[in-house]
Amino acid sequence: MRVAVDTNAYADAARGFERSMEVLRTAEEIALPFVVLAELRAGFSVGTRGAKNEAALTLFLQSPRVRVLYADEQTTYHYARLFAFLRKRGTPVPTNDLWIASLVVQHDLILLSSDAHFARLPQLPRV
Repeated sequence: MRVAVDTNAYADAARGFERSMEVLRTAEEIALPFVVLAELRAGFSVGTRGAKNEAALTLFLQSPRVRVLYADEQTTYHYARLFAFLRKRGTPVPTNDLWIASLVVQHDLILLSSDAHFARLPQLPRV
């Protein structure tokens, strides 16, 4: 399975939640959208365990199964399509979640997340 990890799923795995840990343990590829990386580091910067959390993240990123996904021009087409879909339904999601969803769709991944916003996108495969 090829998965993309949302911020809450990474945090759950870091806290030892079995569901997230099992998905990450068995995934053949783990993608971390750049937005998730930024959200994690923003949280570390205002937390009390920033250095410890950053060290753990650095180890995670060094795994050969992990890669960071960045937006490119193709991502913007997926973003626009998902944005229009949500707008027509009157069910917007936060901008960061829309970027994450766009990258997941673009790279044909399955999203690991407990965020309810993503349920508004039936075209987004989720674990």
